[in-house]
Amino acid sequence: MQEIIVYTKKGCPLCDEAIEALEELKKEFKFKIKEVDIYKDDELLEKYQLMIPVIEMDNEMIAYGKIEKNFLRKRFLKETIID
Repeated sequence: MQEIIVYTKKGCPLCDEAIEALEELKKEFKFKIKEVDIYKDDELLEKYQLMIPVIEMDNEMIAYGKIEKNFLRKRFLKETIID
């Protein structure tokens, strides 16, 4: 099953919105979500501090900041992770 990694931090409204969009898309596509708190890893904190949320698929950053559900849907269709 495809794994989508979401780099987040606690108390981040944009992160909450991104997770919510992904949860909705799970009804259409087959994937699992892995949340990673950037404050638990100094390298991730340095790398993503001003960008979160960051969504990664297949070791590639596909979106960050304000996440649009329709953008993700198009990307998932491209990757054919259809349920």
